[in-house]
Amino acid sequence: MSAEDLEKYETEMELNLYREYRDVVKIFKYVVETDRRFYLCNQVDVKARTEQGDVFFEVSMNDAWVWDMYRPARFAKHVKVLTFKDVNVEELAPPDIEPPED
Repeated sequence: MSAEDLEKYETEMELNLYREYRDVVKIFKYVVETDRRFYLCNQVDVKARTEQGDVFFEVSMNDAWVWDMYRPARFAKHVKVLTFKDVNVEELAPPDIEPPED
């Protein structure tokens, strides 16, 4: 496989990931960014922990979708992340149009 073929493959994978993100973002309530990943989830809890003078964050998420083009399955029931870096959590605005209920 040439470098050009690899680049073309990765570009296509990223485009497919973006399309999937666009399709699923409306079913989630939160966006969570860590130093390594980007998540969508419906429940998130961030706790600052201290161990031997070092501070780190424990991030727990339920019903999550992970932005990672190399994962075979991006949906996860429960995700726990430990990080020494910043964690950003944003609540998404509810969709403007709600689907009709049966």
